[in-house]
Order: sequence, then C-alpha cells, then structure tokens
Amino acid sequence: MKEYNVAIVGATGAVGRMMLTVLEERNFPIKNLRLFASPKSKGLKLPFKGEEIEVEVLEETKSFKGIDIALFSAGAQRSLDYAPLFAKDGAVVIDNSSAWRMDPEVPLVVPEVNPHAVAGYKNKGIIANPNCSTIQMVVALKPLHEYGKIKRIVVSTYQSVSGAGQKAINELEAQVKAWCQGTPMPPAKYIPQIIAFNCVPHIDVFLPNGYTKEEMKMIEETKKIMEDPNIKVTATTVRVPVFYGHAESVNVETEKKITVEKARELLEKAPGVIVLDNPEEKLYPLQIEVTGRDEVFVGRIREDFSIENGLNLWIVADNLRKGAATNAIQIAEVLIQNYL
Repeated sequence: MKEYNVAIVGATGAVGRMMLTVLEERNFPIKNLRLFASPKSKGLKLPFKGEEIEVEVLEETKSFKGIDIALFSAGAQRSLDYAPLFAKDGAVVIDNSSAWRMDPEVPLVVPEVNPHAVAGYKNKGIIANPNCSTIQMVVALKPLHEYGKIKRIVVSTYQSVSGAGQKAINELEAQVKAWCQGTPMPPAKYIPQIIAFNCVPHIDVFLPNGYTKEEMKMIEETKKIMEDPNIKVTATTVRVPVFYGHAESVNVETEKKITVEKARELLEKAPGVIVLDNPEEKLYPLQIEVTGRDEVFVGRIREDFSIENGLNLWIVADNLRKGAATNAIQIAEVLIQNYL
C-alpha cells in the first residue's frame, strides 16, 4: 500500500490530538507525520505509534513541500492564512474550520453522504470538513431524504462543551468543582454564560437575523452537503453541561410518507448509523455512552402527528470523533482510495 506524508495543523488542540488517535486507530498509511501548532507549543512532543514527534511552529515554517495531506484544526483565520500555502506546495488540505465551507469552489464532505464531492479538491486543493452538529444530522437524514425527499428540517441541539475546545472543558470542570466545594464558581470565559448545571442557547456570535452563526452553519451546510438548496432548515443550538458528545432533536417533513417502521429499516441499513430505539427498555442514545465511538446513533424514532408526513428523531454522536477528527480522516481515506 502506498504511504503518504501527512501533517496536522493545530496538533495540540482537542481535535488535533483526536486526529492523532484516529490516524493510529485506523492505521492510516503514513510515511512521515509532521505536527504544527502555535509558538506556545514549541518543543512539545506528542506520542504516535510508540514514537515522540516534536511539534513545529507553524509561523516559523518556510516551506510545506513534500506534504501530501494536511489536516487542519487550527481555527478559521489560520486556515485562511495557511491552507492556500500548503495547497500551493502540493498538499491537499482537509480543513476543520468554517473558513472554506461555503466557498462554491471547495467541496464540503461527509463520506456517508456525498463522497463523490471529494473530486472538487482539484479546484483549490482544499476540502472542507463540516460543522460537528451538521455532520451527525446529515448522516442520519441522508437515507430518509433518498427515500422520501425531505422538505423541511427543524433541529434543536444539545452540544457538549468540548465543541468549544479544551479550555471550555476545563471551565465546566472548574465550575462543577467550585459548586461541589461550596465556593464561588469561576466566571464564564470560554462559554458565554455559566455552563455548570445550565443550558446556554448561545453558540458562536449572534447575527442580525437573530440566529447565531452556529445555527446558520447548520442551515446552509445541510443544503450544500445534501445537494438540495430547496430543503427548508431552521435550527436552535444550545450548549449543555456535558463534556463530550452532541445530541439533537430533529423533526423532518417529507414529500413521501415514511412510516416509523420504514424509517427504522432505512436507518439500520445506512452506513455509519446505529439505531438504539426501544424506549420501553430505556434504550435510546446517550451522550455519555457514545463517547469514543465513530458512528451516529439514532433513537426515539416516532411519527409527528401534527403534520401529514413527519418524523421525530433523537441523534447523538461524539463531536470530537465523527463530528471532527474521524470525518476528516474518512475524507482522507476517500481521497487516497479514489483520487491521489
């Protein structure tokens, strides 16, 4: 099997470290691995397959030649600044930020949904990895859309603090510890409000239309990935006091009637989906139980009696894995299998 020179940009963050884990777990064919981060990580070494790899300072690197695939997890601005430089030097960039997702020349890919879109990397040398909450939703909705054509989606999310990075994880932990010890909670810094024992309907910035940027990402990205601009989507995204895993309550209206039994059948056959749906036995997806898994879990499948062709679903996935690192590496696997 051919091996590839791979780079991770933003290697010391929560998603970057998960990329290292997933690359090793999936035995991705790596010839040489380079790790990049900001100056504050200079000299740090990260383990990979029994070795210690020293982190390079992104800003000090003069050339990126020789890299075949660059996995970016360093934020939108660094992606805008550096992804074109990696691409110019011959790498295919798979970017986890929001920087390139809605660029019409950059494919936005979830391998279970639109793997053929990877071919669009030839435009700019960049492939965009979607928003974490969008990824898990479209994986579950793709088989329903193919069978009954989805007209409208109403989604409410319950997103863990890990979606805001390691500092947000630390913030929740510190607030919970303070509460348990009877001391004042540290003020909110990385989540807009106190997150311990609280739900915060504020992820990313608010826009003039009253939606947050996170909500608009779900709306626009879903249409692009599903390749159907006519799907009507509305979203409310909420941060909840959970460390890992995003949950979503999703309501869909379809052109063709999909019974609960048919929906369950379609989902059980869908790639990357596991159905956990037996409420009488208290069986439904839980964030605490899907952590560490790469699949998308679906339960609470039931008819929406308020409309003619409606279904309700409960969708849960590990946001650092399928919602970020695993999806990016699955894109890379499609890339090397069919295009490089």
